Amino acid sequence: MRSLYDVPAPAKLNLFLHITGQRADGYHLLQSVFMLLDWQDLLHFEHLQSTQISRLDLNPQAPLPADDLCTRAAKALQTATGCTQGVRISIEKSIPSQAGMGGGSSDAASTLIALNRMWNLNLSRADLEHIGVQLGADVPFFIRGRNAWVEGIGEQIAPLSGGATLPPSSFWVIKPEAGLNTQSIFSSPSLQRNTKPATIEDFAADHYGFGHNDLQPVAEALCPDVMKAKHWLNSQGMRAIMTGSGSAVFAQKCKNIDLQAASSNWQIKLCNNLEKHPLLHWMPE
Repeated sequence: MRSLYDVPAPAKLNLFLHITGQRADGYHLLQSVFMLLDWQDLLHFEHLQSTQISRLDLNPQAPLPADDLCTRAAKALQTATGCTQGVRISIEKSIPSQAGMGGGSSDAASTLIALNRMWNLNLSRADLEHIGVQLGADVPFFIRGRNAWVEGIGEQIAPLSGGATLPPSSFWVIKPEAGLNTQSIFSSPSLQRNTKPATIEDFAADHYGFGHNDLQPVAEALCPDVMKAKHWLNSQGMRAIMTGSGSAVFAQKCKNIDLQAASSNWQIKLCNNLEKHPLLHWMPE
């Protein structure tokens, strides 16, 4: 049994996000494509013989909550399996929070995958997804480890294949200083909730130009920096769209941009999409 693991936790982008309805229980029905991105956190796991779960935050300038998703994922895995082993987790955060890029969910997924291996638990992928969905709706996507068409309330995840497979590409991603609260967007009375359902074939005809983000108008009203970032990328000759529930905005790269002309309060990163999760080979069927 290895006592140390260093593992990545990649971000994701929503290439589009359509809200097609709302169930009686309040959950929204959506369609989206989730794409893995090489903007990633780095997690370090040190095996402990005790049952202790401890966490070291390596970014003190932006401290994580005491009970972050990595800690919760480790505890949930212990509870689900009765495992008496422990771990010390060190986290190098790079993915910005409240960005719509799935950073916390990705950290939780990588924690479940790594500890399933480190603790020699041999849980199936379905087992890990069952634990993960209780931590966050996006966790199962990262456990599946493939770019995917997502429907329902986010539980219907179909890997992209054939003509829908994403071509390799680069993307400018801007994270404004301000973040957004997901609940405040989904609870807005002005949120568009009746977009006509699309098909994978519709998407495959224009991978990086299809669709829109129904959450974006509400997000722009709540956080004007989202609109500023979008307009700035548009002014550089690219089509910008917000990812997830924001506040990050991205555009497929068609040329270099003048970074000195951008706001000094923005995080700007040139990223590449990933064909598969870096830990896919660790994920059991």
